[in-house]
Amino acid sequence: MYQIIGEYLEYLELEKGLSQNTLDAYRRDLESFSDSAGIEDINYVDRMVINSYVRTLREKKYAPTSIIRKVASLRGFFKWVTSVGILEKNPAATLEQPKVPQRLPKVVTVKEMEDMLHNNLTPLEHVIMELLYSCGLRVSELVNLKINDIDLASKYVRCFGKGSKERIIPIGETAKLTVKEYLPQRDFLIKKYNLNTKRLLILENGRLITRQDIYTFIHSQGKLINKNISPHTLRHSFATHLLENGADLRIVQELLGHSDVSTTQLYTHISKKRLKEVYFSINNS
Repeated sequence: MYQIIGEYLEYLELEKGLSQNTLDAYRRDLESFSDSAGIEDINYVDRMVINSYVRTLREKKYAPTSIIRKVASLRGFFKWVTSVGILEKNPAATLEQPKVPQRLPKVVTVKEMEDMLHNNLTPLEHVIMELLYSCGLRVSELVNLKINDIDLASKYVRCFGKGSKERIIPIGETAKLTVKEYLPQRDFLIKKYNLNTKRLLILENGRLITRQDIYTFIHSQGKLINKNISPHTLRHSFATHLLENGADLRIVQELLGHSDVSTTQLYTHISKKRLKEVYFSINNS
């Protein structure tokens, strides 16, 4: 079973171009299923085995989102297993995807964003905040951003999202100036530590920045506005503020790199919710 899982992950990496983080998540999900169900021979897997596994997840109080992800991993895996002839019949073919109530993403207001941006940030911290918010980058996209992915003259950022899908995002004047102010510091660190890297973001100790570094920094910024926020909160805020200011849904979809517009449509619900909050706060005052 483990060997087949390895072959599937190799297929996802080479043919689908999935990131290492995504591959690791698939590996954990599939090995969890194999271990939990005690599967050594994939030929003994049937719908009853899968149903029993999903039921066990519910009994162990796994979060609905975790169960949904694990079921999706199984569906993809057994679809591939059948397509390459390892199994004749797909035991997950009619497996239903569990549904979970859709929760609105957390966002910050424009005022809260301004408060964080005017908090005596270092050049590096300023770049992190601007690129997450004004370009709507995912934290993994920001971490992997290279110096030649930013064209200050043409005012755009090139990044590679899920499945190595490339997209071009305009960069505003403020973000452009922020990057411009940071570049001399980056050049200094490159020379000081004799670094051979094209990565944009470098810490003062010469270490390349990580996802955890950014999570920790953004969390600390959230304390200033009394909110528990993450890098993705700034991405959500980017999309919400664009729609609130009249941006076309399809354009926001392209900027975010969503393959399905229904994912982007979630942000229209946030705007409506906030509109109600403003309306009632005015009328109840």
